[in-house]
Amino acid sequence: MKNSEEINSYLNKTLKIIDPAIKELLDLYINRENRELVNYPVSAGGKRIRPTLAVISCQMLGGKIKDVLYPAAGLEILHNYTLIIDDIIDKSFFRRGNLTAWKKFGKSIANCIGIDYSATIFQAANQSNYSSQISKIFSKTLKIVVDGEILDILFEKEGREDEPYVVKNRYQSITEKDYLEMVGKKTAALFQSSCEVGGICAGASFKELKALRNFGFNFGMAFQIKDDILDIFGEEKKFGKKIGHDIEERKWSNIVILSALKELNSFDKNQLSKILEKRKITKKDIKKAVEIIKKTNAANLSLKFGEKYVQKAKNNLDLLPKNKWNNLLKEISEFAIEREK
Repeated sequence: MKNSEEINSYLNKTLKIIDPAIKELLDLYINRENRELVNYPVSAGGKRIRPTLAVISCQMLGGKIKDVLYPAAGLEILHNYTLIIDDIIDKSFFRRGNLTAWKKFGKSIANCIGIDYSATIFQAANQSNYSSQISKIFSKTLKIVVDGEILDILFEKEGREDEPYVVKNRYQSITEKDYLEMVGKKTAALFQSSCEVGGICAGASFKELKALRNFGFNFGMAFQIKDDILDIFGEEKKFGKKIGHDIEERKWSNIVILSALKELNSFDKNQLSKILEKRKITKKDIKKAVEIIKKTNAANLSLKFGEKYVQKAKNNLDLLPKNKWNNLLKEISEFAIEREK
């Protein structure tokens, strides 16, 4: 990747600026003995890409970091809020190489932490000159993400037998269109909002905000496609999440799996489908599923699919001020699809 050192340097710089603001917000009105609990999910790591996009978008349009600091922190808290809930829903044990909040502290405490995050998001919005607009974006984004999460759950082919609604309403088949709708809501919407918040804090025009939203959305689509690829073909230590987790969760909502199913012969397609429909999926099953997928060109096809979204993201940057921040966003766009974690 071109200028990867510059990108990592800027991500680290943003982390050092944003993290104290995140801690300040999370500690508000929380007893000292509970602050370690509340700070655990965000302190476990993360690239801070969403707040970074907000900061760069703001700077690109002439704003200053202080204008966007707390809203950017709110975006990272919002992101981590969705991860806390997602990990409970998916029964995930690890996130970023650490135990998930519910696995470390139990579901009751994890839910309490989640409620705290949901309140803190709007405390962050209130510490802005554009609090009303930003609060509206935060609430809208959360609702859209919930829509995406529900779709993702209903895309699972088996499991959750104790949840009558899911069992009754789960999708029998999933199209590429279904997949794109889910990703657009569950993942891309928050990236879209991150860029929009940055623009609002810089006093962007209507046209500039539209270009920023489109950039963020397409960036987010590419980012999730790469996550799907890494879930099947990544290195667990680098990725920070369990490889084959989507297979274990019987999720057909992975572009690599969808691409493979289109290409496989009837025997291998049947084998993979049987694994994804099992009540209990073992490590051996995951290994077998990956071996079947590797027989196809699904990885390359998915990568090319993601690269199209990167190009769409870059095209929207051509409508925005040409400066070093614009160039940095172009480099980060490539990072979305070229990263290894």
